[in-house]
Amino acid sequence: MPLDTLEQRLIERFQHGMPVCAEPYVEMAQALDCSQEQVIACLQRMAEHGRLSRIGPVFEHRRAGASTLAALAVPQERLQQVAERINHYPEVNHNYAREHHYNLWFVLTGPDRAHLQNVLAELQADTGLVPLDLPMLTAYRIDLGFALGDAP
Repeated sequence: MPLDTLEQRLIERFQHGMPVCAEPYVEMAQALDCSQEQVIACLQRMAEHGRLSRIGPVFEHRRAGASTLAALAVPQERLQQVAERINHYPEVNHNYAREHHYNLWFVLTGPDRAHLQNVLAELQADTGLVPLDLPMLTAYRIDLGFALGDAP
């Protein structure tokens, strides 16, 4: 199903800069010349159709604490159970399966490195699986946005 006009305009305009204010959907609606209700309905529709997974900020983690990319080699028959266990941690902000020996990857963010090591140790004790811990050494900025063509 192709994107409708409002979906395309909303993505083009706000994938790199949601308004930071008390009423962001009102501001978005004004920029798109529609109502707040239309913006919210559009976002809900995109989420229902799998076009939108998240609305939220991306933080500079080094200013907020520490983070690490972690992975587990999970037996296929335990993948769902282990993924659900990982998702219970508020420190987890991404969790996804990959086709690899290390098949479950997640990002942990916390107040400091010691906190992250405690979470990883707890996960290891809980699951019996040894996490691969890959803290970031160098930050690279990439544009995660995409052009959708000629947005009306």
